[in-house]
Amino acid sequence: MSSNLKVLQVIPKLGYGGAETGCFDIAHYLHENNCKSFIVTSGGELLKFVDKKKVKVFRLPVNSKNPLLILINAIILIGIILINNISVVHARSRAPAWSCLFATKLTRRKFVTTFHGTYDFKNNLKKFYNSIMTRSDLIIAGSNYIFSHIKQNYSKYLNDKKKLLVIFRGINIDYFDPTTKFESDEKNLLKKWEIEKNKKIILLPGRLTSWKGQEVFIEAINLVNIELGYEAFYAVILGSDQGRDLYKKKLIRLSEQYRLLKQIRFIDHCKDMALAYKVSDIVVSASTKPEAFGRVAVEAQSMETPIIASNIGGSNETIIDEKTGFLYEAGNAMSLSKKILKLLYLEETLLKSIGIEGRKNIVQKFNVEKMCFSTYSEYKRLLN
Repeated sequence: MSSNLKVLQVIPKLGYGGAETGCFDIAHYLHENNCKSFIVTSGGELLKFVDKKKVKVFRLPVNSKNPLLILINAIILIGIILINNISVVHARSRAPAWSCLFATKLTRRKFVTTFHGTYDFKNNLKKFYNSIMTRSDLIIAGSNYIFSHIKQNYSKYLNDKKKLLVIFRGINIDYFDPTTKFESDEKNLLKKWEIEKNKKIILLPGRLTSWKGQEVFIEAINLVNIELGYEAFYAVILGSDQGRDLYKKKLIRLSEQYRLLKQIRFIDHCKDMALAYKVSDIVVSASTKPEAFGRVAVEAQSMETPIIASNIGGSNETIIDEKTGFLYEAGNAMSLSKKILKLLYLEETLLKSIGIEGRKNIVQKFNVEKMCFSTYSEYKRLLN
């Protein structure tokens, strides 16, 4: 069966997000298991790392929501499916999923979708548009939180013929491994960040957008400083504003208001996120809306760095509270400040044990090999 399995994944852009890296990982995993692997995408930074000898890539404007382009993409996908004798088509976003639905119906191929997030809907038309992700033969939810979201909001689109299951996202535990980082690289990164390692470092990764909780984080830092009476650490807000200039200015003004500009570093980008976690003493995920999965919490645990995360969404599933990390009340700066203080006061031996337990947790439940194997197994079951 495996040698006859040919999988076409369709994704708008191949960037560095969770959906994109999952697509990338599975594409190469399929080749390693003697399956033919194909990707259709409009482009993206991750595309240059795809091994073209293992994965065949087609460039199409599948990132477009234009109805005419969706139809044209469907027609081209039919050609790709027939010429390459594709067995399974796996869509990872809504616009391309509509093209895939038409193409798989006409070619009678198996159709898979992955719900990577909770798509907003303010009216029935938007909800209908989102429902494409439930119109496949196999619907994959990236977490139990997403599974519940689908059941609660899209139940009328589900039936006994459709299989809905959870396959947790996975990360590359070989890349996110603290033993692979060199001290010289750590020193270079700290120099780039203009930080002297005479104080602890608290890291908040994530693109600069209000629901990622940067404002809550800054307020919490101010509360910690008030409690301690001095600046005991550096705070690094790591993430691009992606054109949200006004929001970044707002964060800088808030930092000025609390007189934190000497303590806070705003860093736009870091090529080696594993290294960023390694140089940090505490990592914070301050999202005020539920994360579908929450890669920051998983990556930090894998790097044996203590994590503090808001108690909503995927973080509830990936963190064992008080054992592999700490949860606080989402959106509550006071709650976050208390958790930061708790970690600052903890003995190094206890912090080390939390880090070790965190990595064990990720290796057992959230490694990329497990995700790929589970997805591959479901492809085979679907054909059988």
